[in-house]
Amino acid sequence: MLKKINEAVDFIKSKYKTKPVVGIVLGSGLGSFTGEIKIEFEIAYNEIPHFPVSTVEGHSGKLIFGELSGKKVVAMAGRFHYYEGYSTQEVVFPIRVLKYLGAETLLISNAAGGTNINFSVGDLMVIKDHISVLTLNPLLGKNDDNFGPRFPDMSEPYKKSLIKIAKDIAAENNIELREGVYVGVTGPSFETRAEYKMLHMLGADAVGMSTVQEVIAAVHLGLPVFALSVITDLGIREAENKITHAEVLEAARNAEPKLALIFKELIARL
Repeated sequence: MLKKINEAVDFIKSKYKTKPVVGIVLGSGLGSFTGEIKIEFEIAYNEIPHFPVSTVEGHSGKLIFGELSGKKVVAMAGRFHYYEGYSTQEVVFPIRVLKYLGAETLLISNAAGGTNINFSVGDLMVIKDHISVLTLNPLLGKNDDNFGPRFPDMSEPYKKSLIKIAKDIAAENNIELREGVYVGVTGPSFETRAEYKMLHMLGADAVGMSTVQEVIAAVHLGLPVFALSVITDLGIREAENKITHAEVLEAARNAEPKLALIFKELIARL
């Protein structure tokens, strides 16, 4: 794995020399955030050695390098999911590449279903913690000490200092910012009504099919994480409505300006 990561990193560095200090992962429907970046270089995933390729609508599939809020950044316009048929090692491969490229902080976004009855579609939720028992851990197998310890501590997977900054930014800009626990599931089917209720009882405020494995890998690497969910649908509901991926993408796009503001200001204050 380390050999593959070094080959991917060396290839990227042969095309673009500048070291990014912030890595950004963009979730479903949030790809237009890249318009905020002063782009200096971009490369399709299928050009990078050993890199997976996005297969889901709403994920364009390229690494974008440039400047945002006075910092050099690299953004993943499209991520990978276990439900696409990728192994957990492939899902987190890009996170390790971002770290080896030089990223010192990781910002993650995702589209999530709300299991908290007080949430509304379009809400932004800071992830303060997550539940990972319903997904495969990407650290299974022989540990590579180059990445991190055999048993990484997960008591603070989402950096409290970054959460505080984000809350300050939201308050200054009159943005209502929820805070809660995200539970990761495999997907790709949306949850049943009974499953939504179970997840709520377990302590989850939102549920999604990404992020958790990426965060575990980031923590293993010693990479501080801030993550923000856009609540794109509500799982705890009485109406006989159905959830579609198209509606998820639309809700994410509508909430994107608020997410972009928080990310831009957070990067400026790092």
